Amino acid sequence: MTDVPLDDPPVSKVDYLAVAQSETFLRLKKRHRSFTFPLAVFFILWYFTFVLLAAYAPDVMATPVIGDINIGLILGLGQFVTTFAITMGYVAFANRKLDPLSAQLRSEMEGVERS
Repeated sequence: MTDVPLDDPPVSKVDYLAVAQSETFLRLKKRHRSFTFPLAVFFILWYFTFVLLAAYAPDVMATPVIGDINIGLILGLGQFVTTFAITMGYVAFANRKLDPLSAQLRSEMEGVERS
């Protein structure tokens, strides 16, 4: 078996530690966290409330609302609705607030790489 010399990987001109400490990146990170953390906490609480009600309050979950439709069914379908609503809300938020900052950061980094 012959040894084939491996090429050295290309060296980047971007100082990633400096980028991680830049105002643009820190603002992007703060905006992202200010949206995602509260929604994640909300959804986890909402999900565990549903699970705990199903496990420990089956009579409440079995309460009829309209015909054969009960509270448990409505809350279960509500889990799907909230998942889609959170996803759509995040996409709208990202398009409006995060994407412009990430595009600015990307162009700054590409400018450093080209020079």
